[in-house]
Parts: sequence; C-alpha cells; structure tokens
Amino acid sequence: MTIPFSNKTFVKDIVNELPKAADIFRKNRIDYCCGGNIPLEQAAMERAIDLEQLMQELVHLYETTENAKEDLDVWTDSDSKTIIDHIQNRYHEPLKVELAELSPYVTKVARVHGEHHPELLEVYDLFYELKKELLDHTTKEDEETFPLLLQIENNTVENKEETIARIAELEKEHDHAGNLLKQIRNVTNDFSLPEGACNTYRLVYKRLEQLEKETFQHIHLENNILFPRFID
Repeated sequence: MTIPFSNKTFVKDIVNELPKAADIFRKNRIDYCCGGNIPLEQAAMERAIDLEQLMQELVHLYETTENAKEDLDVWTDSDSKTIIDHIQNRYHEPLKVELAELSPYVTKVARVHGEHHPELLEVYDLFYELKKELLDHTTKEDEETFPLLLQIENNTVENKEETIARIAELEKEHDHAGNLLKQIRNVTNDFSLPEGACNTYRLVYKRLEQLEKETFQHIHLENNILFPRFID
C-alpha cells in the first residue's frame, strides 16, 4: 500500500487527504488550520514531538481507513451473528468515536463563521439532531434488537412478532437519519466550500460527507442484507 504523504508533506495537505488526521494533530497541539502551511517534520520539531512516532500514527490511521473499504455484497452469504458482529465493530463503535470527535469542529465552525455563513447554523442543528438519533438508535440495536434477532435464529425468542415489529421501527429511524443527512447535503449545496474557507471549515465538510457515506453503507447492510432474512 502506497502512503500518499511523507514527513515533507504540508500538515494541511495531510488533513485534506486524510480528514481524521486532524484528531492526531489536535491531540499533539499541531495547528493544521491557520498554521498548516508547513511540512510535517517542521511541525513536529516546533512542538518537540517524535516525528517517527507521529508518522506511525498517521500511517496506521491511513491503513486502517483504507482497509475499512469493503464490498458489502460479501455479507449476503454470512450468518446473522457474523453480520451483527461486523456491524457493531465496523460501524457502531467507530460511529460513536467519530460523532464525539467531529462535534467540537462542527461547533467551532458554526461559532466562528455562522454570522457570515448562516447555513452553518443549520448544519449545527441538523448534526446534533443526527448525533442524538444515531447514538440512541445504535444503543437500541446493540442492547435490545440484535440479541432478539439472534434468539429468533436460535428459536428461543418469546415473541417473534414483537421482535419483527422492532425491525419496522428501526427502518423508520434509518429513514429519519437518512433524511437528516440529505438535509445537511442540501444546506451545504453538496458540501460546496465558499471561497477562502479555512482548513477547519474544509475538514468539517469532508468528514460530514464521509459520515454520510458510512451511514448509508451501514443502513444498506441492515435494511437490505440483515433484516430481510427475519422479515421473510
């Protein structure tokens, strides 16, 4: 796997290529926004950070991100427990982390730029509604619905009809989350950036677009591969 950055790459360009690198830079107090026009090695030197260790973190993040790309059709022939484990490990846990880490960036951009770009205030409201919806939804699936689905498969569930009704409820919640994501896309004009947008502004739009992609893949796996086997 070829890594598209090196210690000579500007900090801002690493974030443009790998938006979640912003979390690593933030943790190390490296300014990727206004001060991002310097090579990684210079930024590490200025902060007295071990460059080799920093590069290892960034490479690991890149490799993890690339390896997460998948052909969803491969799950069609998998057993339900395997699919559920995959949903929880591949989507639910990373989603909780991403929502927590993205929140301060969404808040900052709305606070700093919202006066001149009021659409960011709408993005702020929609994002936090989406965040609550997704966190409540995934908790419900993990703690209640998924265990019941496995009981159906093992013929140990007490009320199969009630459990199937839960699937319809979850699908409605999927629709609501999808509509919120569509509203965010509409409000941002397909994540189009205004002239002179700062790197944090760019970061928020890129990660919101990635969140949209991940959420739709997540919903596809549940709605079109996992749930139909129980409804049928």
